Amino acid sequence: MELPKTPSFRLDGKRALVTGASSGIGLGCAVALAEAGAHVVMAARSQEKLTAAVEAVVDAGFNAESLLIDISQVESITDAIQSHAAFDVVVNSAGAACPTPAFETTVEDYQRVMDTNVRGAYFVSVTAARGMVAAKRSGSIIHISSQMGHVGGQDRTVYCASKHAVEGMVKSMAIEWGEHNIRVNSICPTFIKTPLTKVTFDNPERVEWIKTKIKLDRIGEVEDIMGSVLYLASDASALVTGASHLIDGGWTAG
Repeated sequence: MELPKTPSFRLDGKRALVTGASSGIGLGCAVALAEAGAHVVMAARSQEKLTAAVEAVVDAGFNAESLLIDISQVESITDAIQSHAAFDVVVNSAGAACPTPAFETTVEDYQRVMDTNVRGAYFVSVTAARGMVAAKRSGSIIHISSQMGHVGGQDRTVYCASKHAVEGMVKSMAIEWGEHNIRVNSICPTFIKTPLTKVTFDNPERVEWIKTKIKLDRIGEVEDIMGSVLYLASDASALVTGASHLIDGGWTAG
């Protein structure tokens, strides 16, 4: 009897782009892909933090380089991505949040969140996918979305709106680009300890509310995301597209 073979999780010879890669979930994703053999282009808007992150990855023996971009600026996205060879894997991890009541949301805060979480991620995906098609390469585009793309949350109205938009974007891109063998999926974490969530975790009442929602009774860590991004980037998920991978400790289970 010939036994089935487990698909490889390796990414040797693959090129990956990770936005928001200077810290938090983005850095975790970059490390996971680099450890699996990919050459990772780590993108962020803070030169100092990005340089330190890339140096740490390279010092660990992996292949990485930096790309200084602000994904809220569409023109810079297009020019920067087009200046590189086609990517096999793209991880949209750059994000912004505005944890305030809806009544207190300013136009500026709304625009900042939407420009980063929706518009930036949209045009990173479109530009990268065009490069894949032109190079006749299959690919995997992974959006770091949120459990808040599936439920609502206290003082999270703008953020929830942006992540619900991302979830719709994922499904439509998956439908359009399936014929090119470009897969598009999302990872939807619960609250993870990162610089982006520091404001939330500095509020004891908010932390207690979070703990009542997470059935596994602990806050998420960056390491909880790394296996998922590797799975979605690799051939192990070759038939997965238009899907959301919830890493929420049971939050959305009810």
